[in-house]
Amino acid sequence: MNLFDLTGKVAIITGSSRGIGRAIAEAMAEQGAKVVISSRKRESCEEAATAINEKHGPGTAIVVPANISSKDDLQNLVDETKAQLGRIDIVVCNAASNPYYGPMSGITDDQFRKILENNVIANHWLIQMAVPEMLERKDGSIIIVSSIGGLTGSAIIGAYNISKAADFQLARNLAAEFGPSGVRVNCIAPGLVRTDFAKALWDDPDTLKAVTRFTPMKRIGEPHEIAGAAVFLAAPASTFMTGQTIIVDGGSTTGTGL
Repeated sequence: MNLFDLTGKVAIITGSSRGIGRAIAEAMAEQGAKVVISSRKRESCEEAATAINEKHGPGTAIVVPANISSKDDLQNLVDETKAQLGRIDIVVCNAASNPYYGPMSGITDDQFRKILENNVIANHWLIQMAVPEMLERKDGSIIIVSSIGGLTGSAIIGAYNISKAADFQLARNLAAEFGPSGVRVNCIAPGLVRTDFAKALWDDPDTLKAVTRFTPMKRIGEPHEIAGAAVFLAAPASTFMTGQTIIVDGGSTTGTGL
């Protein structure tokens, strides 16, 4: 058995037109999966899907745009995936929002609500829409892309960190619910990765220096360095793993210090 073979599997990956989501889609396609590219903008999704199809053959990637803040969009994402590809085996909840940087005292209710709704509640919606057939089939993998922010405090992205800590617990709760039916739910917690989403952190020299100072590898991550963990969690290699979080952060949470 090839421990990482995803041949015949269908994977929905949100926020997959760029960054970590796109890297995960490309890696899963490399292992034989059919992937659903989804983000808000169809044009960006089409570009990502075209690149995957040119490399792995027509039909490897399809496009179903969705705004994760819309329950109707997410339902359409699930329905269209099943209509075009016949099934759903893997769900990667990767898309997220962070509209505010600064102390918690300055965040508006709407900003806080948006972070919680998009980073936690939307994941709950999508999972509940996609999981029934997995439970019936007694097989499936759900992956939530969280963050090491959920493990630490922050003076500038506190609300985001709260949402990512909630994702850890969402995975644990759903692992307990779905485990008897063979459906697994796990998280990936990346450290700082060079994506457009995190640009406000790594693009500032002082912030970048502070982040990498106590990171054993002395650098931030690249999107493709997160994708392997997602393939592992989707593949036969991890069939006895659920309710867990894989930290991929260059060692920044090891507490290395001086």
